[in-house]
Amino acid sequence: MLTTDAETCIRSMTIMASGDLGELDRVVHPQATNREAKDEPPACRGRGPAAFAATAQWLRSGFTGLAFDIHDTVTDGDLTVVHCTMSGRQTGAFVAYDERGEVAQAFPATGRTFAITQTHWFRMRDGQVLEHWANRDDMGMARQLGWIPPTPAYLLRMVRAKRQARRADALT
Repeated sequence: MLTTDAETCIRSMTIMASGDLGELDRVVHPQATNREAKDEPPACRGRGPAAFAATAQWLRSGFTGLAFDIHDTVTDGDLTVVHCTMSGRQTGAFVAYDERGEVAQAFPATGRTFAITQTHWFRMRDGQVLEHWANRDDMGMARQLGWIPPTPAYLLRMVRAKRQARRADALT
């Protein structure tokens, strides 16, 4: 059965959220790149299904119950756009990285839930995702999770979480 590009894009998002990453080989091109990986761990900055799997693991290490509620899709030529709401609960530290791949910031778990709108753009090749980038409401997520405005106690927790994340990265 042939699937449309929109169905393939939605499937890639579902796989990333579910953690059933073995299926990424079917929907992500071997040369695929994620333009959003610049703030992610170094393993996410490569190409192909392994890099997309690393992104999924990174997201799932900070958030449980990840889900994408799809609102609309549009395909024009080799581009497919998916407008959705991403939701989940922060149960682990969410770690952001700098351009050198080093820990830049760590947001310790708050236990809070979030739901933010996003627009994901996919360039397709041979029925697979070749390129991905997104527009996200990161500020809305930060507010919902209690990252901003930070309390003095949360700032202290952030310092500790950043130290722990740097130690963990040094061990890998």
